[in-house]
Amino acid sequence: MKTFSAFITAHAKAIVAIWLVIFIAMAVFAIQLPSKLQGDGFFVEGDHTYVTKELAENFDLPSDTILVVFDPAKNKEIQDTLKKLDTIKAIHSIQSPLDDASLQKNGIAYAMVHLKNNIDNQTDIVEDIRSLIEKDGVTVTGGPVISADINTASQKDLASAEAIGLPIAIIVLLLAFGTVVASILPIIIGVVTVVTAFGVMTLLSGNVNLSIFVLNIVPMLGLALSIDFALLFINRYREERAHTSIPEAIQIAIQTAGRSIIFSAVCVMIGLGAMIVIDVEIFHNIALGGTIVVLLAVLSGLTLLPATMMLLGDRLNKWRLLRVKPGGANRWRSFAGFVMKYPVTIVIAALLLLGIGMIPLKDIELKIPQVDSLPTKYDARTAYDKLDDTFGLGETSTLYLLADRKEGWEDNEARELIYTIQEKLLADPLVTNVSTIYTAANINTPEELNASLEIPQVAEQLQPVLSTFTKETQLFIPITLDAAGSSSTAQKFVRTWKDKDLGVDFALGGQAKFNQEIFDEIANKIVLAISIILISTFFILMLAFRSVLIPLKAIIMNIIGLSSAFGILVYIFQYGHFGIDTGSIVLIIPVIVFCLVFGLSMDYEVFLISRIQEEYLKGVDNTRATIDGLTSTSRIITSAALIMIVITGAFAFTDVMPVKQIGVGIAIAVAIDATIIRLMLVPSLMKLFGDWNWWLPFAKKNK
Repeated sequence: MKTFSAFITAHAKAIVAIWLVIFIAMAVFAIQLPSKLQGDGFFVEGDHTYVTKELAENFDLPSDTILVVFDPAKNKEIQDTLKKLDTIKAIHSIQSPLDDASLQKNGIAYAMVHLKNNIDNQTDIVEDIRSLIEKDGVTVTGGPVISADINTASQKDLASAEAIGLPIAIIVLLLAFGTVVASILPIIIGVVTVVTAFGVMTLLSGNVNLSIFVLNIVPMLGLALSIDFALLFINRYREERAHTSIPEAIQIAIQTAGRSIIFSAVCVMIGLGAMIVIDVEIFHNIALGGTIVVLLAVLSGLTLLPATMMLLGDRLNKWRLLRVKPGGANRWRSFAGFVMKYPVTIVIAALLLLGIGMIPLKDIELKIPQVDSLPTKYDARTAYDKLDDTFGLGETSTLYLLADRKEGWEDNEARELIYTIQEKLLADPLVTNVSTIYTAANINTPEELNASLEIPQVAEQLQPVLSTFTKETQLFIPITLDAAGSSSTAQKFVRTWKDKDLGVDFALGGQAKFNQEIFDEIANKIVLAISIILISTFFILMLAFRSVLIPLKAIIMNIIGLSSAFGILVYIFQYGHFGIDTGSIVLIIPVIVFCLVFGLSMDYEVFLISRIQEEYLKGVDNTRATIDGLTSTSRIITSAALIMIVITGAFAFTDVMPVKQIGVGIAIAVAIDATIIRLMLVPSLMKLFGDWNWWLPFAKKNK
């Protein structure tokens, strides 16, 4: 690090110039990122994807549908609107309410506009349809429309969160540093980091499918970490600048604070990397985007930041608004002394508080975000809710069974097999309807079908119906369930039927299958992901502090703190408090918050314990070392945590529910970690365990 730090101070101008060129170049690409984002990232390569693809290619079934809602329903308006839609080449077919009475009810009607498969950019198609037909009484909704609106809402959310979070972050930095220049510099570094990360992701978008949610999560993480790193770095620089030159102070800051920054980044990237094992696209997106922005935060924090400070010199302290006392040491020392005096009481009180927070966790309900991710102020949401209330769109769901038989489906044995499968399905109480050649042609038995096919005229009439359900070796059977596709009941049905012996190889597709695959993939891999985080963290901390107890305590306390945070999240979003309607917790939230916050909290742990260890190794006793460590680090830990809370917590005021829950979840978890865990539990347990804190088998004594 000495050589590296000397290089930074010697080539400060060149480094700033290079970063300026990179920033401008990446900004050009960054503004294109929103147009490259598609879908919500809830995608797993499984039977549902296979069935959907096969049905699209071989049975010409559209994979996406837009619903055009007419309220009130007027025949002339419906005719005129659908006539306009016929001019759009991307539309596969239209199911009109004028031809299907089931699409009209209580003065409301809707048309089902099926899109052609393999459309590159559905957002453009949505905009084309909207510009052509939307007016009073006519709105559009459905999957592609909701996805496009969530993208739009995400962009607005990002702007509003920045408008709330950044000014408050500047105030926090002013309280920490006292001068305008020192307070604005971390913000600048954060913006450069995020814009550069967006540019890199735009360049990667041609090879990787990117979820619309990365538009919020990447800047949330990038801004918070970049500002935290800068806060730590500038604080250490100022300590050194008090008794040495500017270049030397910067070099020492790189060598000391720089190591903490790198370690913190490694911990965060372990959490991000662990998400890779869960084979769901959104986790891969967050892992990729998060890793990119964390790496850039480290790079900018150890190059651009010190180089800029080198050029600024003592102008870093320009425009002083507040006189900041050096750490408020006396107050923190008094607090540390209080903790050391009553460790047992504080441990009991802290665990009681955390336990109370955990209570709602028993009621947690996880779900995949649907239309409810979109705010009610969007027409696509209100139109869908109206259709759901009127037609009960969400009360039933459709599964698609796709069977493959090498001999094809034209012989008597195959027709017998189709009938057997149909009857087995209809025998299940959850199945309300099954579509096959028998139900479509109103034929009751295989014998009746075989007899009908012996008559040339009847066989010719039946051929279009047969080709609807069979193509060469494949058989397609739609199944209607008396349960919502998002329900646990429908998922249980799929889990039961996917392993049944129907006498032929088959796969299932449809919303229930999609949800079951997502839920099961997360459930099957979450233990592995958490194990990677826990084991990696344990060994890193054990090597860093030459202790078994310190990493063990850190892991247990993190788990307790995160459990309490999740309980509070349930209290807010599921029970419905603080102006939030009752709902569910988005399935990905516990995974994302755990993986991210576990890494972030290690930053505070390392910063505090490193300082305690430094004093302990000087020869002072464990209690005194803990007091000195807590006194010297508390202000910077609380300032860094406050920055993280402000930046992530600002997303509480956004509209897209998954983003709101992620922001609030991280803010709550960090707040708990930086206060109850880091300032109360850690020092209390350090006091209680005494010299055993530094025990490591088969190692020489630290002291």
